[in-house]
Amino acid sequence: MLEGMPHPENLDNHFVVDPAKFDFYAMDCYRLVGEDKLARTLAEEVLRVGTDFDRTDRSPMRNAEARVTLGVTAAREGDLEQALIMGARALEGDRKSVPSLIMTSRELAAEMRRRCAAEPAAQDYLNRLHTLAEEKPGFLPR
Repeated sequence: MLEGMPHPENLDNHFVVDPAKFDFYAMDCYRLVGEDKLARTLAEEVLRVGTDFDRTDRSPMRNAEARVTLGVTAAREGDLEQALIMGARALEGDRKSVPSLIMTSRELAAEMRRRCAAEPAAQDYLNRLHTLAEEKPGFLPR
């Protein structure tokens, strides 16, 4: 539907979809419905577009969410190491919308609890999320 629409004139209008963010929105949808291959492909594209040649993030929050998506898909595949790497990288950086990052990270936390709760590294990651969420109660249930 979005592809058939004309390019929006005012991207500051919150009621229009910026075509440059389409892959980001689709990535979220695919992750939420469990279409991991598509979610992973779009997360990789979000990171490619959102990273400068010197590897700095141009879109820190979009890239953080893409890393969470890669973490979720890795956890679902049983790759705890990759899930933890992506989860930790999502929490790095100076610019953070903590409530948004915590809400997205809940999915990775749930996969960690479901698949590898007894692993010390998973517990460390979950504790780090809880520490981050202390200022925002209710975002990350134990």
